[in-house]
Amino acid sequence: MDRLQAMEVFARVVEANSFSRASDSLDLSRTSVTTIVKSLEAHLRTPLLQRTTRKLKLTPEGAEYYEHCVRILAEISETEAAMAGAGRGPRGKLRVDMPATIGKWVVTPHLYRFHELYPDVELIVGYGDKLVDLIQDGVDCAIRVGELQDSTLIARRLADMQTITVASPQYLHRHGLPRTLDDLERHMAIHYISSKTNRAIPLSFTVDGRMVEVQVPGKLGFNDADAYVECGLTGTGILQPPRFMVGEHLRSGALVEILPQWRPRSLPISAIYPQSRHLAPKVRVFVEWVLGLFEASPLFTPEAVRRAGGGASTAQASVAGASDVRDASARDGSYGLAAGALAPLAD
Repeated sequence: MDRLQAMEVFARVVEANSFSRASDSLDLSRTSVTTIVKSLEAHLRTPLLQRTTRKLKLTPEGAEYYEHCVRILAEISETEAAMAGAGRGPRGKLRVDMPATIGKWVVTPHLYRFHELYPDVELIVGYGDKLVDLIQDGVDCAIRVGELQDSTLIARRLADMQTITVASPQYLHRHGLPRTLDDLERHMAIHYISSKTNRAIPLSFTVDGRMVEVQVPGKLGFNDADAYVECGLTGTGILQPPRFMVGEHLRSGALVEILPQWRPRSLPISAIYPQSRHLAPKVRVFVEWVLGLFEASPLFTPEAVRRAGGGASTAQASVAGASDVRDASARDGSYGLAAGALAPLAD
């Protein structure tokens, strides 16, 4: 038995959670994959997987062995990559996936620079708000918003995504300023529709350190972040977009922060990649490059976060009328930018 091959096959079965998907990615027959795993279990004299008609589950021994396999295979791959790539820069096809909002606002405008730095990397970028299976879909690296749920993935934190509760001055002039969360039941929200559940996402707030969701009535919903914000600008209702999307609207007075004392929490933006894959040079340079984009972006700098505050006074002014709000904007210089987060716009 080729023990190295057996480790690779076993690890791929675990990551794909399927003998069939593992066989496809390894270009082996399903029978061969099954035989190799059975031979490995016989060699180790212990079952590694519990097989049912619906899914595979690691035994305690299998989980421990898998962790060892990941480390061993990563070390071998890193060594081989270092030897093969000695004296050469990163090269090859690199598949990445990210939320459309982050792609449009942060990554796309600077992709030409990545190609100038790494001309031998063929970059294939997928922009979408639906989660992909990195292993099954052959994605080398993805950018995601929120806490990492899958323990088989490695995450590199890039920045924090913050959201802000806003409305237009026109809306506040017509409907009044909500001063408490209970007031929201008498208001209208513009809903963002989750691509995961296909349902409206409630507005979220931080109350005494806890996240509280509030169901606000509303008759409009969008699954596109740009359309969501555009609708808010027309005075249709209250919304919670990512702060980086509405900074200019806050400064111009087109949108006003409300309920700043209950700002939503922030969520991490991370680059993730499968634990079983060594951090190939092409993946490493892309992750470092994207990290640099976030660190340099005025949308995510500490200065932008420190501009949070002052929203209550401008929202207060808005109830006097839209023109009064614009005048207050000119005097104040900027509207408060909330420190919170909305993963759904990037889910």
